[in-house]
Amino acid sequence: MSKKQEEKSGKFNFILVLIIVVAVVYFITNGTRLINQSIETFIVSNGSLSYEESLEGYLIRDEEVLEGDTSNEAQMIQIMADNQKAAKDEAVFRYYAEDEDQISAQIGTLNAQINEEMEKTNTTIPSSDILGLENQIEGAIDEIKGANDLQKVEEKLKLVDEYQSKKIEIMGHLSSDENIKRLVSQRTVLQSILEEKSKIVYAPRSGIVSYRVDELENVLTTDNFDYLSTEMLDKLELKVGSAIPISRTKGKIVDNFKCYLATPINTEYGQEVEVGDVVKIRFSNSKEINATIVYIKDEDKDNRIIVFEILDYVQDLVQYRKISFDIIWWKYTGLKVSNQAIIEENERSYVETNREGKIVRILVKVLRQNETYSIVTNYEEEELEEMGFNEDEIANRYKIKLYDEVVLH
Repeated sequence: MSKKQEEKSGKFNFILVLIIVVAVVYFITNGTRLINQSIETFIVSNGSLSYEESLEGYLIRDEEVLEGDTSNEAQMIQIMADNQKAAKDEAVFRYYAEDEDQISAQIGTLNAQINEEMEKTNTTIPSSDILGLENQIEGAIDEIKGANDLQKVEEKLKLVDEYQSKKIEIMGHLSSDENIKRLVSQRTVLQSILEEKSKIVYAPRSGIVSYRVDELENVLTTDNFDYLSTEMLDKLELKVGSAIPISRTKGKIVDNFKCYLATPINTEYGQEVEVGDVVKIRFSNSKEINATIVYIKDEDKDNRIIVFEILDYVQDLVQYRKISFDIIWWKYTGLKVSNQAIIEENERSYVETNREGKIVRILVKVLRQNETYSIVTNYEEEELEEMGFNEDEIANRYKIKLYDEVVLH
């Protein structure tokens, strides 16, 4: 080979080596970045997974209908408001008395005469009871001014009359004026006559007062749920979410501590539950409560009647008989990852993430999965020991944490 050819070959080899060196350096400095750009990742976040079903249910309560010994045409006058709590033996409502309008008019006339006499004699009677009643009267009048609900206005007007009557009675008894005492005495007699003629109904036990009577109080009972069936409930022909109309002749006392919700069900999770299981129930107002399964009746291999015991928001449910609700069979909250990030190997679950410039594999405990995501957590040291890991492996293990970027596969 000539000298010229050797020089040419040497230059070519030098250039080739230089190109290879540059390529190696470029790959070392940029290769990791290029690889990382091609890897899809998922950022670990806090989240929750749940499985829910929408159902319809029938409310069953321990309730006792109150009805006086009178004709069904007799007008009922509420003493206690609807949905108010009553103590045992407390007056709940009464029926309109014979000659009530006439007697009430006479009492009203006496009230006006008593007030007039007290103004004439410029009588001022210091009494904390009178001051308290005056404050209650002013408060009730203020509420009437801002009320749009006719029933509420009527209730407040009734309270004002009661407070006024009590105030006049107290002032009359405390007054030293003989004429005022005589008028108060006449008023007391008329009041007694009115009360005697009025048929007052009292609470047989403590509970919630309700005037929403639908004649199902003795049909849907709490003593034994064996009578329930899908056919029986369908025959009631109740509308979902409709409030029970207020009766004008009857009332009832309802247990304010608990009620029951019966629902026909034919879903997979409904077939797996047992008496004693506790689930979450959500009402249309987005309130979530615990509900305990207290009764199950298998109608056939696919259909069941399940009865839930409810201890919360009992008072809010008194006005309804049939409602829609969501049952949350399970719900898990924690670190949320994509199922594509989870590697299953030897019956264990792993995710991969970048730590200090290298991809590492992290053992995770999968709490719950759906079709797309999983809720995961780290194993406790005791669990890892039971799985066969030694002290060094446990001490030096990587843990998954919030905002980790895990590799998708």
